[in-house]
Amino acid sequence: MMDKLQQDIAYFLSFCIEQYKNEKHLSGSDAASELDRYGALNYLAEHYEMLHTQSRQWLMEEIDEFIALRRKDAT
Repeated sequence: MMDKLQQDIAYFLSFCIEQYKNEKHLSGSDAASELDRYGALNYLAEHYEMLHTQSRQWLMEEIDEFIALRRKDAT
């Protein structure tokens, strides 16, 4: 059984996936795969305490920047 914090983090990740999906016009599974591929889901979970208080727009910009840096490092 999940404790309250784990449940809050799971809801937050679901929210981020849903918002990213809508922002990028992706399916839910494609959005989750992309966020997972670049480690964004781990980042969002690890920094939940700070990030969950931010606006949707700020989160989308943060995720875009995070992924852009990972893509750049991969090349």
